Amino acid sequence: MMYVYIIQSQATHDRYYTGITDNLKRRLAQHNSGKVGHTAKFQPWALKTYIGFSDAEKAKGFETYLKTASGRAFAKKRL
Repeated sequence: MMYVYIIQSQATHDRYYTGITDNLKRRLAQHNSGKVGHTAKFQPWALKTYIGFSDAEKAKGFETYLKTASGRAFAKKRL
C-alpha cells in the first residue's frame, strides 16, 4: 500500500505538508526528528489525514493533485 498523507505542524497550526509513503509511522517519525528538510523547522507534526492506495501511480497522481491550488482547496474543504 502507498499512503498519501497530510500532516499539520503543532507549533505553527497554519503549516501543512503533503507527502507519500509506504510506511506512515516511519515517515511521521522522520518528520518529527528533523530528518526532512522541508518540515524540520516546524516540528512537531501530527497526522491530519491519510488515504491508502493499492496502485502506486494513482497515489502519486493524487499527491501531485493535492499540491496544486485546486487540490489544496479540496483538502482544506473536504479532508
